[in-house]
Amino acid sequence: MTETEICECSVIHEEVVVEVSKRMPDEETMLELADLFKMFADSTRVKIICALLCAEMCVCDISALLGMTKSSISHQLRLLRQTKLVKNRRVGKIVYYALDDEHVRDILDKGLAHVRE
Repeated sequence: MTETEICECSVIHEEVVVEVSKRMPDEETMLELADLFKMFADSTRVKIICALLCAEMCVCDISALLGMTKSSISHQLRLLRQTKLVKNRRVGKIVYYALDDEHVRDILDKGLAHVRE
């Protein structure tokens, strides 16, 4: 660390601390947010989400697209469903997966824009 990166002040700006503490989400919300972002920490899950940005797909199609086993895709989809990033619908024996809502698209679009800067 360089000297400019170290805060050497001994004054606590109480008004700032109080104001920021009022705006901070509660602990449960913070934990849920951290869990949400953990889903984006795995490249397989990000690939699945990117695929579902384009079209609703079944496990077999996602498996073929990504060159992975149906079992591994199903495992990742289960995690994505638990965090409400992906939803499913059944048509006969086939289960189709899609993004849960537009928020997921927004999160990925913002992330991609940031990475591409």
